[in-house]
Amino acid sequence: MEVDEIIREVALVLFRCKYAVAFTGAGVSTESGIPDFRGPSGIWTKNPEAEKKAYEVYDKFLMDPRAYWEDILRGPSILGDLWKAQPNPSHYALAELEKIGILKCVITQNIDNLHQKAGNSNVIDFHGNISKLRCVNCGERYERLNVDLKEALSRGDVPRCGRCSYPLKSDVVYFGEPIPHDAYERSLEEVRKCDVMIVAGTSAVVYPAAYLPRFAKLKPNPAVIIEVNAQPTPLTEEVTDYFIQGMTGKILPRIVDEVKQLADKQQ
Repeated sequence: MEVDEIIREVALVLFRCKYAVAFTGAGVSTESGIPDFRGPSGIWTKNPEAEKKAYEVYDKFLMDPRAYWEDILRGPSILGDLWKAQPNPSHYALAELEKIGILKCVITQNIDNLHQKAGNSNVIDFHGNISKLRCVNCGERYERLNVDLKEALSRGDVPRCGRCSYPLKSDVVYFGEPIPHDAYERSLEEVRKCDVMIVAGTSAVVYPAAYLPRFAKLKPNPAVIIEVNAQPTPLTEEVTDYFIQGMTGKILPRIVDEVKQLADKQQ
């Protein structure tokens, strides 16, 4: 089946569905200048030593929160300056799909806050969000811009939770750190409800996130899985119903345009 034909068929599936959910990964944000981790030019691919160090961050926070924050404030993220990153056509397409009432939720592995910047209102940051701080003790979150990190360190302390006084860390989920309970439970609930899942820009090898599309297909009322990725993934043969190979920033807007044409014809 040709790509144009698949896109038209996928658009019809979305147009007729009752509850669509998107599951996104790093490939959705690469067109915003944010590198991925495991692609051919990914951070871990090019620098295995950086991946090794990434496995040590959460333990460092638990053992020495002050040293953890000093490291964070010392230099830029390995992903670059995420605060300056802007949404790309992938993000805007999903926001438009929500605006017209089809997409109900975005579950993202990305930490860059770009889905929210693009206009999606119901976003679950499965791996956390760079713009927030989180208490790993009670789960309370704070806007990072509202917390004076340097002031806390200057008085020999670390930023602390206003509810329980436990040291705060970035909301970003590190290797070895449990997925925040609320994000995990909300994600499962959204997957339970969906009859269509758009899987976009993910390698589908990082667990437990990679379990979500499989759960969507294996639940009692299986969802239709629409996968948009630059390369096939383990999902492609296992659970995907429609695979469209290509950059998400090119494919997703085309799907949304087709959906909007169907909506216009119905009016």
